Amino acid sequence: MAMALQLQDNREQCYSRLSSTPIVSPNHQWLACMVASWCAGQGVLPDYLGLESDQFEQLKDTYFQDCTLPEQAVSGSQLDFSRMLEREDLVNLLKQYSRPDTLEMDWMIAIIVAGCLGSDHLWQDLGLWSRSQLSAMLQYNFPELAAKNDQDMKWKKFLYKQLCEAEGLYLCRAPSCNVCIDYPKCYGSEE
Repeated sequence: MAMALQLQDNREQCYSRLSSTPIVSPNHQWLACMVASWCAGQGVLPDYLGLESDQFEQLKDTYFQDCTLPEQAVSGSQLDFSRMLEREDLVNLLKQYSRPDTLEMDWMIAIIVAGCLGSDHLWQDLGLWSRSQLSAMLQYNFPELAAKNDQDMKWKKFLYKQLCEAEGLYLCRAPSCNVCIDYPKCYGSEE
């Protein structure tokens, strides 16, 4: 319990430093949350947050130039290369629905895709502090895609479902989600 409280305290202190500069865009705040968690060893984001090293440097220079950030993940998380087959498909899906006027869009997409490789809820894998933060981040960056999740499906499941539907794959045997025995796994609370 004490270790969990210490991690929480470390994350909040780091967040306070990261968010002390003027907020440039809504993504700045979400990035600060993810980076603070990453620096505290939480979430699954790998080295460089899942970005290329030059993208990571641009991110630091743009939003966190006054903060010293590690390049390697404190948690030791590594990408699960056995699940990398859909990486390009996830990138393309997110790019297709992304806001065109957002400076940091490529960074957000790369970080989200890296988070999708984790095995927990997407908001936890990204190091966000709640599902509502993830929902707001996706609604801001990918408004049309987020609007398609009108049944409030868990986000990672929703993204992969979009990939399957784009390929014409419908693996679920239930005639609709409402009658499926796994309904709580896809739509239940994540908090």
